[in-house]
Amino acid sequence: MRLTSLYETLSKRRARGQKSLAVLLDPDNLDEAGCRHLLQLSETHAVDYFFMGGSLVTTARQASLIRLIKSLSAIPVLLFPSHSLHLDTQADGILLLSLISGRNPDFLIGQHVIAAPLLRASNLQILPTGYMLVDTGRQTTASYMSGTTPLPYDKPGIAACTAMAGEQLGLRLMYLDGGSGAMYPVSPPMIRAVRQAVDVPLIVGGGINTAEKAHATLTAGADVIVVGNQIEKAPEFLGEAARVVRTFNAVLESTI
Repeated sequence: MRLTSLYETLSKRRARGQKSLAVLLDPDNLDEAGCRHLLQLSETHAVDYFFMGGSLVTTARQASLIRLIKSLSAIPVLLFPSHSLHLDTQADGILLLSLISGRNPDFLIGQHVIAAPLLRASNLQILPTGYMLVDTGRQTTASYMSGTTPLPYDKPGIAACTAMAGEQLGLRLMYLDGGSGAMYPVSPPMIRAVRQAVDVPLIVGGGINTAEKAHATLTAGADVIVVGNQIEKAPEFLGEAARVVRTFNAVLESTI
C-alpha cells in the first residue's frame, strides 16, 4: 500500500516537532448550522484536520456534513469510523482503525475485511492506525460498543508495549483515546511512555476540555490533539485549543 500525502505530511510534521489540532465531528451531535459555525471559527483559529465519525452514527447526516465541509473549507476530512458502514468516499482519507487495546477480532481485522474492496476502489487516502482505548473514569460508548476492556489508566507500560506491537505489525499511526465523555484525559505518563516506545505520529484525544489539559497532552509527546465533546458544548473552546497548538509551534520556530 502506497504511503499517502496525508501520512507523509503528518510524518514530516512529527519529524520537525510540529503539533497539530484535529476536531472530532460526531454526526449524531452536529447539524448543518453547528457545522457552519465551526467552519467559520476554523477560519480564525487554525484547524489542521476534521475527524468525522462516532461510535453509533444513528443519523444520516454524515454524508451531507462532509459535503458541506468540502464545499466551504480546504481542511482535510478524515473518516474516524467505528464500522464499515460508515465509509464515505467524499472524505479525503480514513483513519483505518485497528483496536489493538482490545481482543475483539471484529475490530482488530473483521470490519477491515468487509471494507477492503470498497477502500481499494475508492480514492480515500488510507492511514493504518493502532487505536488504543484508555480507561478514563467511566465506560464510554466506544468501549461498550466494541465489547472491549480499555487499557488501565495507571499502566503506561501496557500502553507502550501495545503501541510497540502495533508499530511492529506495520501500523503507521498510534491513537490514544479516552473516548467520548471521558472524565479525564489520557495521563501524561502514559503519553510519554508511548511516545518513547514508537517512532510513528501519536494522536491523543478524549477528555481534553481545558487549555491546561491540551498543553499537558502536547508536552507529554502528542503530535496531534483531538477535541470534540468540549467544542460541542462550548464552540469557543476551539480558539483556546488552537492557541495552545500555535504557541507550541511558535516556540519551535523561534528555536530553528
